[in-house]
Amino acid sequence: MIKRRRDVRAEFTGAEVDPEVLRRVLAAAHAAPSVGLSQPWDFVVVRDDVTRRAFRKHVAEQREVFAAELSGERAETFARIKIEGILESSLSIVVTYDPARAAPAVLGRHTIAETGLYSVCLAIQNLWLAATAEGWGVGWVSFYEEDFLRDLLDIPPAVRPVAWLCVGPVQRLQDTPDLERRGWRTRLPLDSVVHYESYQVIR
Repeated sequence: MIKRRRDVRAEFTGAEVDPEVLRRVLAAAHAAPSVGLSQPWDFVVVRDDVTRRAFRKHVAEQREVFAAELSGERAETFARIKIEGILESSLSIVVTYDPARAAPAVLGRHTIAETGLYSVCLAIQNLWLAATAEGWGVGWVSFYEEDFLRDLLDIPPAVRPVAWLCVGPVQRLQDTPDLERRGWRTRLPLDSVVHYESYQVIR
């Protein structure tokens, strides 16, 4: 599943999802490890077309902001990259982080506040792998302003929206990640990121 998993954008079928499969995927996410067993995540399942269209419009605007910062080959390459499948996917799942969950005595968070956020990312990874095992795709959309998404979904001010995930059945999963196929980046070899005993700066 780790090797098959892809960030999906163009391959969604939009087919109806089996409620039991959705439940299994969410259960896998909820089974993730978390700092101090705080389980600081919530999952907002979004099917409403009006909501998804409003979010897609916002994402398109943010894409243009990023595109304006690029030039030359980077601009040309980015122009060919699809960054979301919001309307093509069957539904969306917004994953949030509530730092007040289990507070104030969150065991293990007293020196590293971000461990709560890391826990949410572990839940997202669980969700992603479970969806892949079910034959579904997941696409993480990150071209948005948090306050916009918070307002769109009535998320409380103290709760942070971490991810908008496009989710659902797919025609197929690509063998090679989109950003590699489109020439944006290539995966680093393992040996270039492994250090022994101390961090060695590689130039």
